[in-house]
Amino acid sequence: MKKILSIFIVFGIIFFTSCAFAAQGKTDVYIGITSKGDKKLPSIGMPSFRTSTPEAQEAAQEVHDVMRADLMFARYFEINEDGPELDSNPKKLKDTMKAWARIHTTYLLVGEIAYTEPYYTIKVYVYDLSTYTTVFSKAFKGTKNSLRRLAHIASDQIIMALTGKRGIADTKIAFANNSTRYKEIYVVDYDGQHLQQLTKDRSIALLPRWAKDGRIFYTTYKYRNPDIFAIDLRAGKIAPVIIRDGLSLIGGVSPDGKALVFTSSGGANPSIYIYNLDQHTKERITTNKASVDGSPSYSPDGKYITFVSNRAGNPQIYVMELGSSSGPRALTKNFNWSDSPQWSPTGEWIVFSGRESPYHPMDIFLVDLTGTQIRRLTTDAGSNEDPTWSPDGRFIAFTTTRNGKRQLYMMDADGSAPHLLADLKGDSFTPHWSF
Repeated sequence: MKKILSIFIVFGIIFFTSCAFAAQGKTDVYIGITSKGDKKLPSIGMPSFRTSTPEAQEAAQEVHDVMRADLMFARYFEINEDGPELDSNPKKLKDTMKAWARIHTTYLLVGEIAYTEPYYTIKVYVYDLSTYTTVFSKAFKGTKNSLRRLAHIASDQIIMALTGKRGIADTKIAFANNSTRYKEIYVVDYDGQHLQQLTKDRSIALLPRWAKDGRIFYTTYKYRNPDIFAIDLRAGKIAPVIIRDGLSLIGGVSPDGKALVFTSSGGANPSIYIYNLDQHTKERITTNKASVDGSPSYSPDGKYITFVSNRAGNPQIYVMELGSSSGPRALTKNFNWSDSPQWSPTGEWIVFSGRESPYHPMDIFLVDLTGTQIRRLTTDAGSNEDPTWSPDGRFIAFTTTRNGKRQLYMMDADGSAPHLLADLKGDSFTPHWSF
């Protein structure tokens, strides 16, 4: 039993709280994809946003710049700013549209910002330049502190209107960071801006996990025991969920928000449990008496979980159907170490961190649900851990030591275009992307 607990501590705790490894190489390259093959992406013309009051000039520039960055990052469009400015006379709008159409622009995005203390009103229009018709028209209202978020919301709504696909500009990433000498929970916008510290536990807080209702569940040693707490961002409250019940490491929140999957030491050995948030009851779902099971997460439909277990030797990735008698099935078999599996939003892939031998650093991999396809996403660039999917399944955030300390990075789901997400003080751990 003592040996089992020591193994569990390694892949359940130390991986989340250890110091950063020495950097090994650098691949800080951000590739902006604008087309696929010979097919050009549709282009959006973005002249400067107009203002009706002098006080709104700075706000107009900020909203324009944020939306431009959002739409460029989405890579559904090319962004063109080299065209005629808008005429102050609205009757000449069609002349402006024709001028943009002549330089092979698909859409024209027009913004107007007005200010009446203390609120800004943002009006956004998108015109189809092949028909000179309005395809998007929306107004947003808020204070100065909300301008950035309103711009993100507008960007996402434009992407949905023009492509039928959801955007991620209004999403956030929660993570742990030790810049205060303690590990606390923070949240940052998808673009690395608007950093907020959420906890002041003055201890070890880690493993934030979003629920679809916006709450964040996490594990904390606030009471000198690894307990699970919940952060209600709307109410501005933090409350205990599972406390003083041995080791409780949060894994994930069910898609319907009614249950948590977590690792607990409440049985003969660390195992996976389901906690019912309405009835305040827990059920053990892995029962192998000789193994250590941890790092669970739900499938998008809530019918399966993936987790890590050493039941066949070294920690490997497993998947099991909830409520089934068939038992867990191994997806990996030959890794020296595996950790932190997270299901893709489409349900097709599981991303995880692992190493193929004791001499390799941790890297990010994908495995399909048959276990026959394994794809390496990072290589020769420090120790890479804690992968988490964007809600549209196109990007993966993770932590890496490639620059000497543990930082938040982002890459495409195929491993391309890795780049620094946020340049923060201290080391960062266990990120999780909002829904």
